Amino acid sequence: MSRGRHARKSRRARHISRLSLALVAGGAGIAAPLLTAGSAHAASAPAKVQEQKQAGTAKAGAASQAKTEQKASSYTVVTGDTLYQIAVDHDIKGGWSTLYNANKKTVGGDPDLIRPGQKLTLDTAKAPAERSSTTQRADRDAAQRTSTVHKTQSTNLDGWINEALAIMKQHGIPGTYQGIHRNIIRESGGNPNAINNWDINAQNGTPSIGLLQVIKPTFDAYHVAGTAYDQRDPVANIVAACNYAAKTYGSIDNVNGPY
Repeated sequence: MSRGRHARKSRRARHISRLSLALVAGGAGIAAPLLTAGSAHAASAPAKVQEQKQAGTAKAGAASQAKTEQKASSYTVVTGDTLYQIAVDHDIKGGWSTLYNANKKTVGGDPDLIRPGQKLTLDTAKAPAERSSTTQRADRDAAQRTSTVHKTQSTNLDGWINEALAIMKQHGIPGTYQGIHRNIIRESGGNPNAINNWDINAQNGTPSIGLLQVIKPTFDAYHVAGTAYDQRDPVANIVAACNYAAKTYGSIDNVNGPY
């Protein structure tokens, strides 16, 4: 009898054990989604951190770029540079002429003559505004009305050179007939209307003109009072070119190639 009771008790125990296992299994089935949800939530945290990190990097990059742009207020000339290319590279509003106007004290009278090591300002907004061509023309007309302007008399190269030498002597500009003649033949062949439409000056919008192939900015800077304000005027062209050569090379006689 005791064995029978014990057997019945064992069956009940086994029933309870099965129930307990079922409950445990059910609990595991319920808990599984919670664990999965928890894992998904945990995985989103690194993604969010990564997103914040990327946003921070982008912000730092923008700040660095702004800082770099802010620093780019000057440029140091290197070999091979031209004002035209510097203006293009740095997106200068108004182009090379605006850049030249802002740096005229540094560059000097010839915008085509910039030297390695010169430090140019790129902050052209603070540069003094150029006087309008109308104002400049009015000033020249007024000056010519109040002073005697030499009118070229000769009709040939020999006469033009001699007239120019007379004016150069009055202004202390060095040069000889031979030096002037040699350079004229090389530059223009003796044609006062010669114009170069293909070199870098022409590409920059300032073609070389006249007997000694002078560009407009150089002619303006080295024009000698008392001569015609015209690049094609033979005497005015020679005198302005010789004045430039004197300041740059000591004399037109020292020029034996492109200058």
